Amino acid sequence: MEGLGMTGVQADFWRGKRVFLTGHTGFKGSWLVCVLSRLGAEVHGFSLDPNDGPNLFDLARVAGLLTSDTRGDIRDATVLKQALQAARPDIVFHLAAQSLVHASYEDPLGTLATNIMGTAHLFEALRNLGNPAVVVNVTSDKCYENREWVWPYRENEPMGGKDIYSVSKGCAELLTAAYRQSFLADLDIATATARAGNVIGGGDWADNRLIPDMVRAIAGNVAPVLRAPDALRPWQHVLEPLSGYLMLAEHLAQKPDDFSEGWNFGPGPSDTRTVAYVVETFLKLSHSDLHPIIQPHAYKEAQILKLDSAKASAYLGWTPRWSIDQALEQTADWYRAHAKGQDMAAFTLQQIGDYFGDSLGTS
Repeated sequence: MEGLGMTGVQADFWRGKRVFLTGHTGFKGSWLVCVLSRLGAEVHGFSLDPNDGPNLFDLARVAGLLTSDTRGDIRDATVLKQALQAARPDIVFHLAAQSLVHASYEDPLGTLATNIMGTAHLFEALRNLGNPAVVVNVTSDKCYENREWVWPYRENEPMGGKDIYSVSKGCAELLTAAYRQSFLADLDIATATARAGNVIGGGDWADNRLIPDMVRAIAGNVAPVLRAPDALRPWQHVLEPLSGYLMLAEHLAQKPDDFSEGWNFGPGPSDTRTVAYVVETFLKLSHSDLHPIIQPHAYKEAQILKLDSAKASAYLGWTPRWSIDQALEQTADWYRAHAKGQDMAAFTLQQIGDYFGDSLGTS
């Protein structure tokens, strides 16, 4: 099979594949649509409208890359089922979620309804579809019961969490395993979960997320506010886990019994850095002389979080390509290009080409 540069993604696997992607208007979903489009896949999106204000979906002209673009809420089981039936996909990537810890404190019931029942609605729709498929459910590195230890978490660690967001992701993992064993495996629906680190990259404008907060601070020339400068997180460019999701889907399609389980996609050990390091490096790359203000938050949040991705490396052949410094440089470059009024659809595709290499294809 033809590879996608040095990443291990198989370009000819994706040509003509019908892909159903929930959350396609979001930050990570928009990047994934761009990659799938270049691979020649037929992408059917299901999501809420993109956020007001600047967003990657509009800036990268993602709508023009889709075969169908359905707007809906995964909490609405009927609408989701109709969209899935219309798409009849070969591959499903489930990215739609309430993805912010702070928002789970403000709306715990909405977070639980979206991240747990929304996932159940997708699995029910797949169960009733009766169509063989491959499903990658993207959860979070925060699904693990965080014991604040220095060792990275492996896929066989217990699920848990001290906040609603983390609990919702741990529950989504358990729910996936239950549906797989109770229903989906018998219907030739191969299902796995993917747990990524803290993703960064151009086009993210979410509230209370580190890089978007830095971008807004730089644009307004105001000191950025940090909640927990000493917190350790597994930082990675958004294209790193996306390449892992693609490779996982390929392996699921070929050997479902061997790969239908949870998988970590995190950075190397040296790229688990403090919030302060990421901020200082990003400000320097952005040619800013701003100095952050420390303002601790009132809600609980883990101080130490690391991922062990040895399983993905050994069995999928996946390894991260960009260091944290390279990821920050690519991210700062993207926002500088946007500030200068460049064509961000072209710039986004250029960064995708830089990551995946020359074998991206011409689809």
